Amino acid sequence: MSPMFETLKERFLKNWCRKDQLKQFVQLGAITADEYKEITGEDFK
Repeated sequence: MSPMFETLKERFLKNWCRKDQLKQFVQLGAITADEYKEITGEDFK
């Protein structure tokens, strides 16, 4: 599990973070594509 995963998941659930922002975190390597899917329920494209 990536260090930022829990923080970003909580922010997403509170609507403090959008999917497009999470995609940027995947591109930066802060979370994985699998973690993106776990947070949003959608595949990372």
